Amino acid sequence: MTRRVLLLGCGAQGKAALHDLVSGDDATHVVLGDSDRGVDAIARRYPVTRVTAKVIDATDESAIAALMREADVVVEALPGTFALPMARLAARCGVSLVSSMYLRDPQEQDARKIAATEQAIGDIDRAAREKGIVILPEFGLDPGLDLILGARALTELDEVEEFRAYGAGIPGPNARDNALGYKFSWSPIGVMRSYRRPARIITGGEPAEIDAAALFEPGRHHIVELPAIGAPLECYPNGDAVHYAELFGVRGKVREMVRYTGRLSGHSAFWNVMVKSGFLDCTPVAVNGVEVSPIEFIAALLASQAQFQYGDADEDLTWIRVDVRGKRGGKGVRVVYDLVDRRDFTTGFTSMQRTVGFTLARGARLILDGALGRTGLLTPIEVPYELVFPALERHGIRVERQELALPPLR
Repeated sequence: MTRRVLLLGCGAQGKAALHDLVSGDDATHVVLGDSDRGVDAIARRYPVTRVTAKVIDATDESAIAALMREADVVVEALPGTFALPMARLAARCGVSLVSSMYLRDPQEQDARKIAATEQAIGDIDRAAREKGIVILPEFGLDPGLDLILGARALTELDEVEEFRAYGAGIPGPNARDNALGYKFSWSPIGVMRSYRRPARIITGGEPAEIDAAALFEPGRHHIVELPAIGAPLECYPNGDAVHYAELFGVRGKVREMVRYTGRLSGHSAFWNVMVKSGFLDCTPVAVNGVEVSPIEFIAALLASQAQFQYGDADEDLTWIRVDVRGKRGGKGVRVVYDLVDRRDFTTGFTSMQRTVGFTLARGARLILDGALGRTGLLTPIEVPYELVFPALERHGIRVERQELALPPLR
């Protein structure tokens, strides 16, 4: 029996998800929906029995709903602002969905908007449970694979004392050829927005917040040396460790917990000046009578330049690390999981496409197979390591584990 997948969005990650879904030997038919008319040409690369293209606007919810009702699962690979609306629509239509995006806006500070989002997420969960479907957001690289590794690492400790997670997408050695030492492997505006969201951490056992304007200040980052990267990485706090401490069930137990983003040397100093100078502000300013948002201008300016884009010969790297420290059998222990991946020049897919797109495709297959064993709104933490990483390893995406004995931290 043919299994029907609706893939919404055919950007970089969507293309990789499509490739993986179609490359399998299972009877999967993908309906590829995108507003770009070039979607037809992409679909023609594959047998007509496997892929059908639909030119469709993601803001047309009635048209999207009609496609959803014909699908067995939806793979949502649209820009981040669509994550919550598409999850809500899928729940309403009674079809399972997997997405790499957050349902919550990590940079939102308005209490009323946050409350409305939480209400919507609760409604999605209830509807999904009632209809026996799965809504699986944050199922990409970071968030996604890092959370699965985190859950795995925590099973190896009796008590957790410190939990640090790292994520990075950076140019490979042959592509570090511009003033920023950075190229975009995902949405430029998404990168800029991530630079202006506050970080929530746990320190001394208590939650604390680092203001977005202070993320890149001197003393905020530390250096991680990893031979596979080929250069030291500046790692600065970015993300909500308090939220994930609750999901992992370690809030009130862990003394130190932080999520970090890694960049090449000099990144923090440059963006500290940019942030402090207002270049990432969202409030529009008047320029010759035209209202311009600084953050959107910066994203568009950088995205318009070839030097900040990956060329066909440029390598990119992705890195995930989960580093947990605590006790097992009364003895101090440190467990570290590292994932370092590189562009595949055979397929042409960047590492970011591979680690996000292939993970999305894996999530869709797990839902189609009924392998998750539960319904409702799930997190990657609830998806077992064994269901994901062996499948990714067949693509050459591998994880290395280290274990070190430590003196107890307290």
